[in-house]
Amino acid sequence: MLPPQQTEHYRSILIRPVVTEKSMRLIDQANQYTFEVKRGTSKVEIRRAVEALYGVRVLSVRTISVAGKKRRMGYRYPEGRTASWKKAIVTLAPGDRIDVVERG
Repeated sequence: MLPPQQTEHYRSILIRPVVTEKSMRLIDQANQYTFEVKRGTSKVEIRRAVEALYGVRVLSVRTISVAGKKRRMGYRYPEGRTASWKKAIVTLAPGDRIDVVERG
């Protein structure tokens, strides 16, 4: 069991799992899970957070900085941008699983 401060620190690193068709396919085919992570975190910090919070063994971590997109905002402010964010794709050891969403 982790101390509460350590758990909160790890939860602040992993913002949310990314649930898309592609990420679900990666789970089924390659045992890879996708998370939105806090910008500025290293691969080592992401690895420790996933291992501590989910009790699994991580083989590798790949990170991607996703640029914000241009969006129409309305009449007064014709153009704006969505926020940029960081994505991590985590490969787990064979046999390890994380229940990201309930699948029927």
